[in-house]
Amino acid sequence: MPYARVNGIELYYESHGEGPAIVLAHGGGGNHLSWWQQVPVLARHFRCITFDHRGFGLSRDLADGPGPAAFVEDLRQLLDHLGLERTALAGQSMGGWTVLGFAIAYPERVTAIALCDTTAGMDDAEVMREQAKLRESAKGGLAQVLTRAYAADFPEREPQLWFLYQQISGLNSHVPPNLLAALFSIRNRVQPIIDRRVPTMLLVGEQDALAPAHVMEVMARRIPHSRFERVAGAGHSAYFEKAGEFNRLMIEFLREAQSVNGLPLCGR
Repeated sequence: MPYARVNGIELYYESHGEGPAIVLAHGGGGNHLSWWQQVPVLARHFRCITFDHRGFGLSRDLADGPGPAAFVEDLRQLLDHLGLERTALAGQSMGGWTVLGFAIAYPERVTAIALCDTTAGMDDAEVMREQAKLRESAKGGLAQVLTRAYAADFPEREPQLWFLYQQISGLNSHVPPNLLAALFSIRNRVQPIIDRRVPTMLLVGEQDALAPAHVMEVMARRIPHSRFERVAGAGHSAYFEKAGEFNRLMIEFLREAQSVNGLPLCGR
């Protein structure tokens, strides 16, 4: 199995397909397997890279390790390991903190960024107020939050998919107990991606209870050149609940980004 020695740990990753690269960063209820409906589709057009954040799936953190505070540096070192100077990034929920944090730290290395069902720690008063509400309602920890990680009717409407979602999430046996507090302490200022006009898409399920559509629409207004998309009938996990629509929007956005950049999405 492919591991990269990065930032003091062994980070699990996979690479599928060839061409311009897109890195998919999973949420707090997932791991690299969460993208099983995206990889076969995106890999027809792009080099599709998935990985397990430290503490998730097959990636372990150090004892008393830094947890989410290391996510951005982990990603930087993974890209260096893979020889990728530039890449597109997509992050869902928790993964949004990773890709936005990376994009503002290294905007020259990011050719497109998709923030999917995530507030991503955006340093904005209205966004911070929404995160404070979520933190207040999540005193039961990550397990309580994950009960709202999809549309309310998803288990009944798609019982097989819902079962698979639970099984994939259940593989995360080393999640840091302070995950939510650590994420909520991070504030990401978006000015670097505005200054460089990094192609940006904000995508949200219209029934998202954790990163509500109206909040992500505010985020889109804070990034004047961004594209905002709602996915009908989906909750916080639009990529899992409505994969066909999610994939269509993602490919369309990445193709537009290629045109804007005037060059491939990655350099090796």
